[in-house]
Amino acid sequence: MDMKRDYYEDVRLFGSKVVLFWFLVLIAFLGFFPFLFRNYYVYLANYMAINVLVAIGLNLLVGYTGQISLGHAGFFAIGAYGTITLMTSAHLPFLVALVLAAIGAALLGFLLGLPALRLEGPYLSIATLGFGLTITQVIGRIGFFGGRQGLHAPELTIFSWHLDSDRDFYYLLITITVILTLVARNLVKTKVGRAFIAIRDADIAAETLGVNIMLYKTLAFAVSAFYTGLAGGLYAFVLRFIEPQIFSLLMSIIFLAMVVVGGLGSLFGSIAGACLLSWLDLELRNILSIPYLGGWLEALSKSYFSITGVSNIQLIIYGSIMVSIMLFEPLGIYGIWIRTKLYWKTWPF
Repeated sequence: MDMKRDYYEDVRLFGSKVVLFWFLVLIAFLGFFPFLFRNYYVYLANYMAINVLVAIGLNLLVGYTGQISLGHAGFFAIGAYGTITLMTSAHLPFLVALVLAAIGAALLGFLLGLPALRLEGPYLSIATLGFGLTITQVIGRIGFFGGRQGLHAPELTIFSWHLDSDRDFYYLLITITVILTLVARNLVKTKVGRAFIAIRDADIAAETLGVNIMLYKTLAFAVSAFYTGLAGGLYAFVLRFIEPQIFSLLMSIIFLAMVVVGGLGSLFGSIAGACLLSWLDLELRNILSIPYLGGWLEALSKSYFSITGVSNIQLIIYGSIMVSIMLFEPLGIYGIWIRTKLYWKTWPF
């Protein structure tokens, strides 16, 4: 019988030996991954890991606390520009610059969380949207941040370790992603996580029971912004070059799509949604090179549309996935996973 016997079982890292076994298998697979696959897939894994960090942070805000945000591209930009600027201008080591830039994003997230005390629903989403658009416009007009020309990332060195390839950066990025995923998992099991969920489900009832609404709403924004800012700093070294146009409204929408497609209020859903949409993002950029499908789309576009409209196929597929999720599985990929587990537990009955 699956019965809990003490309160510490809620915060225990591994619920059983089976979970521990598969976690160790996953760590071993991630360790050998760069040696099993070619460099493109290592780059894809780096891209996925960055989006996993963003999706987890955003899910803590949207899925667990119930606060909608369309401005996370702004926090992403702060992390990217802050990390590069602190390294090139203040000559700080990479890890120090990365953490300081993420803390700066968290402080702005805390300030942005103050309007959340009086706003909710579409009003809050518009407020965060304005923040995201404002940040990119301000950065693009300051020469210190490179203006519209953008910034090049400096050489990346940690102590005596030179990270000059995707494989080298992969191990740093995966280590950070695994650690922060475990931190988020423990966070939602603690008093803070329970307060987030209580605010999401019934904020008035939570306040009546003694939950400090002001503290936890602003804290949710700060933690979410910290994760996103950290991911932005890492993203700058995946691309090696950043410019304000990258951090657009579309980026914020895709971040939110990762959370919704994966499953609100689920860390597993955040990981699954981020991996799926990251893979689609890179694959669909060269959709015409896909065997059979690319040729068919090119012929269709030449006959009925404009060939330049093929790039919009990416957005059409994103939209179709989200509509399908909302219609057939509101819990997202996490809901599909739950159904699959229940099916095999009761198979063949």
